[in-house]
Amino acid sequence: MSTTTVRLPEELKARISRLAQKTGTTPHGLILEAIAEKADQLERRASFHEEAERRFGQILASGKTIPWSEMRSWLEAKAAGNEVARPVARKLAR
Repeated sequence: MSTTTVRLPEELKARISRLAQKTGTTPHGLILEAIAEKADQLERRASFHEEAERRFGQILASGKTIPWSEMRSWLEAKAAGNEVARPVARKLAR
């Protein structure tokens, strides 16, 4: 494991110490957990954006999509537990 120095404002350091004590961990453990959670969040966000760009590229290449009104109706029906046919992507009239 490598070492990294992080300079913390005194107020933040005190908050971390209090929270670590309340949660039964160490300040070091709390900081590691916070950094890992933030890294996970940023990786998920980047993955989401990459997937959105990939899908948008497919829409541009094929010219096919599903209107939001149809997709929303389908999602609402599925959420209500109804068996409904999935909408089909098609070229939309301009």
